[in-house]
Amino acid sequence: MLLPKFDYHAPTTIDEACSMLGHYGAKAKILAGGTDLLVHMKKRLLSPEQIISLNKIEGLKEAFSQNGTGLVLGPLSTAAYLADSRLIQERISVLAQGASRLGSPLIRNRATVGGNLITARPASDLAPPLLVLSAKVTLKGPRGERTLPLEDFFLGPGQTAVQADEILTKILIPNIQGISAGAYIKLGTRKALEISLVNTACFLELAQDGSIKLARVALGAVAPIPLLTPSVSKILAGVKPKNMDDPVFREAARAAAQESKPITDHRGSADYRRYMVEILTWRTLKNAYSQLMEKV
Repeated sequence: MLLPKFDYHAPTTIDEACSMLGHYGAKAKILAGGTDLLVHMKKRLLSPEQIISLNKIEGLKEAFSQNGTGLVLGPLSTAAYLADSRLIQERISVLAQGASRLGSPLIRNRATVGGNLITARPASDLAPPLLVLSAKVTLKGPRGERTLPLEDFFLGPGQTAVQADEILTKILIPNIQGISAGAYIKLGTRKALEISLVNTACFLELAQDGSIKLARVALGAVAPIPLLTPSVSKILAGVKPKNMDDPVFREAARAAAQESKPITDHRGSADYRRYMVEILTWRTLKNAYSQLMEKV
């Protein structure tokens, strides 16, 4: 099926892109990787008159360290880049794990982290890893620039805090001081091109005495938005597990399941999803803690 007619714009700066978006308003759509937008246009679910591509703007396609304060991800960083980047694998491997499970190799070569967040799918493979890493997003528009925590970014399925005339310009991940590890698990009915039935990401950081300084677990596909689980953080904070089979991880996994809000659809029942939240959370916590024990 052919695309509907549209005018194509390729600004070379963020300011130019923001100006175009403000000028055309609801008639325009931002193009990043196009894995969602172009499909929707072919199906006539969207018919924007103006397409504003960000692909000619320098500095949006890679990750870099920012003066020792953390990492900056360009919104046009592809899933393939995130999965294969040595910087991502060494510093925040949980994100590389999530990126490696997104779609298929073909889709990973085009799909971008910014586009994945903007579409705000509850089953996103990138949102849970970024949530456990305490990521923030920076938005820019005619009123200036603002930064907000990723947990405040998602408002509902397909809905975000981005205003109609704003562009997502960067994802910020704060520097990790101590010994840390993360893990990601995705449950689907096949190995590729699959929307998650449940996905779980976790991040653990150790204090100097070997206790858990920070624990964050996020869930996908079991709530209207990618979901952080504060109860898990409370249960694990300050605990010094005996080993990766410590019962405290089971307790935390049960708490995560209680916080989930799954629905029943053609891919699985709410009860099954809730049960698998507990199983997958337990496995990710054990995986991450096992990694920590290898580092100390």
